[in-house]
Amino acid sequence: MKKINIFLTSIILTLLLFTSCDKETSNSTGWAYNDPKNGGFESEYYDEQETGPGLVFIEGGTFSMGLHDQDVLYDWNSVPRRVTVSSFYMDETEVKNVDYREYLYWLHRVYIDYPEVYQKALPDTLVWRKKLAYNEPMVNYYLRHPAYQNYPVVGVNWLQANNYCAWRTDRVNEMIMIREGLMYWDPTGQTGEENFNTDAYLAGQYEGAVRQQIEDLDPNNDYRKVRMEDGILLPKYRLPTEAEWEFAALGLVGNMLAKERVFDQRIYPWNGHYIRMDDKSGYGDADVGQIRANIVRGRGDYMGTAGSLNDANDITSPVDAFWPNDYGLYAMAGNVNEWVMDVYRNLTNQDANEFRPFRGNVYKTQVRDEEGAIAEKDTLGHIQWRNVTDEEAFNRYNYNTADNINYLDGDYESSIDYNSDEANKDNTNSDRVYDIGKRGTEGTAKTGYRGRMKAQTMINNRARVYKGGGWDDRAYWMSPGTRRFLDQAQSRDDIGFRCAMFRVGSQQSGIQ
Repeated sequence: MKKINIFLTSIILTLLLFTSCDKETSNSTGWAYNDPKNGGFESEYYDEQETGPGLVFIEGGTFSMGLHDQDVLYDWNSVPRRVTVSSFYMDETEVKNVDYREYLYWLHRVYIDYPEVYQKALPDTLVWRKKLAYNEPMVNYYLRHPAYQNYPVVGVNWLQANNYCAWRTDRVNEMIMIREGLMYWDPTGQTGEENFNTDAYLAGQYEGAVRQQIEDLDPNNDYRKVRMEDGILLPKYRLPTEAEWEFAALGLVGNMLAKERVFDQRIYPWNGHYIRMDDKSGYGDADVGQIRANIVRGRGDYMGTAGSLNDANDITSPVDAFWPNDYGLYAMAGNVNEWVMDVYRNLTNQDANEFRPFRGNVYKTQVRDEEGAIAEKDTLGHIQWRNVTDEEAFNRYNYNTADNINYLDGDYESSIDYNSDEANKDNTNSDRVYDIGKRGTEGTAKTGYRGRMKAQTMINNRARVYKGGGWDDRAYWMSPGTRRFLDQAQSRDDIGFRCAMFRVGSQQSGIQ
């Protein structure tokens, strides 16, 4: 009997040993993760990021950013420079009219008591008007007629494009919550400030149509909401940076041989020096000679000759009408130009970091009350944000102020007037030489020390970069390295946009 008891005891101990081995333990404390008996600290297994709707994975890397063709305008604003871009996601196509109308419909339905929100989001359809051309049909039909639903939305300014990205983030994350059984469909309950907002949900300020909550392993609680640590919610949709957009447009992954050898630097998003399909493109013989993008072929030639149209589109074309590049992205040249995140400066390529270059950082933090809790969401259901104060950034080594748009461009550190001995010897230079971003688009001339005219510029902090060339552009603008700018509150009939998303974790798809 004693031998049997010893045998049973050994079996039980063995089972307990194997059971404890099933739980991952902390290398710091030896305590098991995800065990309510020891407090319930959770560590989730994470495979890799889910690809959001409409997105394509863009594996990052180093590339030569800038113009690789003749600088025919002699702007010297896109000098080639070697930089590295992290992996990210980008929309397969430009945002379509039907996509943007879905956004408008949602705004009208949810913010029924705030009609100004809907009005603010409306594209400017009057961008089609030209003083000496008959374009009224485009004014009336382009945005809403089903014939154009798969054409790129235009007349959207940079601010509106960013608002669309924010809205899309919340709708995609809401869909994920419903798919995972954590929320119900609730189209009638989500009105005004009660709509699902990712930031508000994570801050504990959204209840909504909760179907079930996650079991909380904290012994003090029964259930909890989804947290960022669960890896369920996706990062935010946003505009791509200029470097990301250019990297994705070039699609050099198609020119890669073994051992990091890029055998040909591209001028366009495809190989070769021509805008027509050649016999080395990899497509069928029937495609040879076809124009590869929706552009203006020559003076007054927007679509070709009747019976033998070249790009066959008088204005924009459906977003997938032409061949994709090697990342699977459509219309990265032609059709419409596209907004990117960056503030325009002509020397950004030379000034910005070599890793994830970008100009436009304005660091913000959530508004909090006196006790440190996140302030109540606003009437639209959004968490409130404010700029970081100089006092909060005082002891930081990497930045000292919230707004870094002008860094190394027009500030005290980069101004030759402030750094010159002549400027400093009599201490007469009391005003900023460059008043970028604080006056109108044309700037304002001011008299400096000794009556000398101070620098003036048409560039300000509202000038945003757009790239890619449009349906009314010549082939020069098809090169991803070319760049132009427009005020962020303005829009045109040849500018649209597409969204991007940050890639968390591994930089290679399929690898944890």
